[in-house]
Amino acid sequence: MNYAQRERLAYIDFCLEYHGHIARADLIQRFKTGLASCSRDLALYKEIAPDNAELKHETKKYLRSSSFLPVFKHDPESILKALSRGFGDGISQSLEPSSICFDAIRLIHPDSKMIGAIMRAIHRGTALRCEYESLSSGTTKRIIVPHAIVNNGHRWHVRAFDRKTSSFKDFVCTRFSKAEVIDNKIKPFEIPEEDLAWHNIVSLEVIPHPNIKHHKAIEMDYGMKKGVLALEVREALVGYLLRQWNIDCSINATLTGPEYQLYLKNVDSLNISESLELAPGYNSK
Repeated sequence: MNYAQRERLAYIDFCLEYHGHIARADLIQRFKTGLASCSRDLALYKEIAPDNAELKHETKKYLRSSSFLPVFKHDPESILKALSRGFGDGISQSLEPSSICFDAIRLIHPDSKMIGAIMRAIHRGTALRCEYESLSSGTTKRIIVPHAIVNNGHRWHVRAFDRKTSSFKDFVCTRFSKAEVIDNKIKPFEIPEEDLAWHNIVSLEVIPHPNIKHHKAIEMDYGMKKGVLALEVREALVGYLLRQWNIDCSINATLTGPEYQLYLKNVDSLNISESLELAPGYNSK
């Protein structure tokens, strides 16, 4: 089957699993297809998984059966995001948020025009002339060479070579007031491959904090195996992760407080990482 049909069948599968029902009207509203096309999709799904749904003629809805087995593998993160955002593709139409599934409260997203300028510069492999609001310097005019955009768990950053400081740095996307792609040939030391902290991978071993009496709950929260969560993280992003998760990075797990539920077992792995001022309790001495 083609991609469009697979997408519709996956949606049928999703609705049966997580809403418990699906109707032709749902398919029409979601995909803007005709009644006959929706009927064919439901018939094909019924052919593929005959025991997954039962048609209730009085409501004209297919209900999830007790013997339901999913046809498609649905990623948990995508599931919760879709459930919390409601229906709609999020590109050309507004969404109706769910009243029973809620995502975390976050900072506002970057302006779409700024995202467009950043992404065009990345794809074209060129520079970006911008005005940036810095915490230390206020409003500054800069020329940067971006190569990646990343959500650090708290807000969106762009990783770029900064010609003002001659170094690779992180810039918070919401702090750009102006951004213009310029046809400016980048120098060999400005290319993404030269951003060593971005390409260097740091191995972290996270365990429940020694001060916690019952470790099992924490192990289940983070999907630990044998009491350890092994992570492979870009060096440039290590500090953000440690701060966001409140991972105690002191030598002897000396940080106290209910927010410190995790401890970094291999603290020595941080000796080569940048942004360590964000790591709770870390002391390089």
